[in-house]
Amino acid sequence: MNSRSLIRSILYLIIVIFLLAGFKFASVYQRAFKPNIHTPGGNIFHLYIYTGSSYSQVLDTIYKHKLVRNKKSFEWIAKKKKYNSRIHPGRYRVSDNMSNNAFINMLRSGMQEPVNLVINIARTSDDLALRLSAQIEPSKKDLNALMNDESYLSQFGFNKQTVLGMFIPNTYQCWWNISGVDFFKKMYREYNKFWNDDRLVKAREIKLKPNEVITLASILINETNKEDEYKRIAGVYINRLNQGMRLQADPTIKFALGDFERSRILKKDTEINSPYNTYLHDGLPPGPISLPSIHAIDAVLNYERHDYLFFCAKEDFSGYHNFARTIAQHNKNARSYQKALNRRNILK
Repeated sequence: MNSRSLIRSILYLIIVIFLLAGFKFASVYQRAFKPNIHTPGGNIFHLYIYTGSSYSQVLDTIYKHKLVRNKKSFEWIAKKKKYNSRIHPGRYRVSDNMSNNAFINMLRSGMQEPVNLVINIARTSDDLALRLSAQIEPSKKDLNALMNDESYLSQFGFNKQTVLGMFIPNTYQCWWNISGVDFFKKMYREYNKFWNDDRLVKAREIKLKPNEVITLASILINETNKEDEYKRIAGVYINRLNQGMRLQADPTIKFALGDFERSRILKKDTEINSPYNTYLHDGLPPGPISLPSIHAIDAVLNYERHDYLFFCAKEDFSGYHNFARTIAQHNKNARSYQKALNRRNILK
């Protein structure tokens, strides 16, 4: 073979090598960067990876939701990037037409999207645990266990009766896979932020501790759904406390009975043996009877100054109340309301 043929052969070989390398590069590029993720309806999809999940469990979850078009290319990239040894739990925001590379990079780096966790009205700690477990990874059972662990709660200054007051209704950002313990710590920090100097000063002025303010606010929101009456009703209860009168708050009877839908409280109901029965016991009940709103808490702290000692639902069923300074006037208002109930045949 002459020198020209040799050079030509070498050039052909080089071209073939480059072509093969190019094909291989193109193949790898296609696997890595070609859109391969499909979300239902082309909308944003949130993928939840539970704490302790294995690689195979993650794949099962991804495939169950049909997020991957080409499983072979997806698993090839996942293997190359060693995702099987870098599983991070969390809530991941998946976009339609993501590439394998972008999707795997997000998962292996733990770049999850936080949850906007909403805490609003809840009747009991059990009810709150249920609502929370629908938004974050810890189960209702796990959250309930913490809410009933007196030893654990004592570090925050709460117990089983008062723990509801640690959760100030609001919207909070946190990781979906936050542990129950870390979640309680976060809520305690938020509780302390809420009870700023201004609110603490006002609480001291009315001679109530923060959780006592919350307990009174919880009675308030169960007395009326008319927010413009909050401060006036709060004033009635503050007046009673200051004069050493029993609160005689019907919502505490409903709580003791476990019947929140009652329209009528009978005399026999007020005799129920419960520490929450404010007809039998002086002062406030042991803890909140529900989770009150921030508006209700601030209504207690900024209650209306007046000399009313009694109030009763109006006979027009408007949801508003008649207020009275004397027991005689209150009894007259109460009789009018009882007659209205009788006319409508409302027995309980």
